[in-house]
Amino acid sequence: MSARTLQRLIPSAAASDGAGVKIKRSLGQNPQTRLDPFLMLDFFGSDQPGDYIKGFPPHPHRGFETVTYMLDGHMLHQDHLGNQGHLKSGGVQWMTAGHGIIHSEMPQQEAGVMQGFQLWLNLPAKEKMKPAAYMDILPEQIPQIAIGQGKAKVIAGTLHLADLQQSGPITGLTTDPQYYDLHLRSGQTITLQLPSAYNAFLYPYVGNINVKDDSGSRKIPQHHAGVLTLGDELTIQAEQDCQLLLLAAMPIGEPIAQYGPFVMNTMAEIEQAINDYQQGKLTAAGAAQKITLTQ
Repeated sequence: MSARTLQRLIPSAAASDGAGVKIKRSLGQNPQTRLDPFLMLDFFGSDQPGDYIKGFPPHPHRGFETVTYMLDGHMLHQDHLGNQGHLKSGGVQWMTAGHGIIHSEMPQQEAGVMQGFQLWLNLPAKEKMKPAAYMDILPEQIPQIAIGQGKAKVIAGTLHLADLQQSGPITGLTTDPQYYDLHLRSGQTITLQLPSAYNAFLYPYVGNINVKDDSGSRKIPQHHAGVLTLGDELTIQAEQDCQLLLLAAMPIGEPIAQYGPFVMNTMAEIEQAINDYQQGKLTAAGAAQKITLTQ
């Protein structure tokens, strides 16, 4: 077994997106803070309506996937084909932009806490122009398992611990994303296995987490992305009660050209995406699909 260690820290930076929603952006602040195939990770969280109330009005995407995980709150997804999806506390929306989609995500609350994450996950060149699709994953469709005194929610992939394994509702994608939400108690240590060649990072959103190996441990502070070295085993320890994301996936290894909400392989493809959007052709290839999980 080869142990993963902490390679670098990416502190979150305050920013805004949509119609002024306040966010913390870690991955994706610039091209140097991507981690193939992860393009961007945003955290949004506030109990002040002015920080989120204007939401994300209609906007386009092409060439990648967005994964929105709602910790608390209620948003409504609508797209150019009239599909709707209610994203509520504990739920996930997995949207494939593919050839193109125009959608909005608007708050369905005027007060209270709204917090969660949006992840941008790249697609390989051969899949960038496939028909758009999206999937609503209800909270009860996300497995939640006990890990000692803590717990784990498995959104995508298969969580492997010494004495158990648990698959989530999203499997079989080209990059084989692993997406776990781990809740650990103060002082708790867990060791889990990951595919050795997958890029991976941790993001503690409540408390700090330590990455341990034979030479000691290194801290990942709250709201920092901790990029890990390659390896097939990861040991982490919570300094206090801690909640964190663990994300891993198979790297694509292709060039990236990005202009705002368009992510392709070449600038010529970006120019085509802009032209298609301006001419009303971005969403012309096929119909967006709404996929329903089977229990």
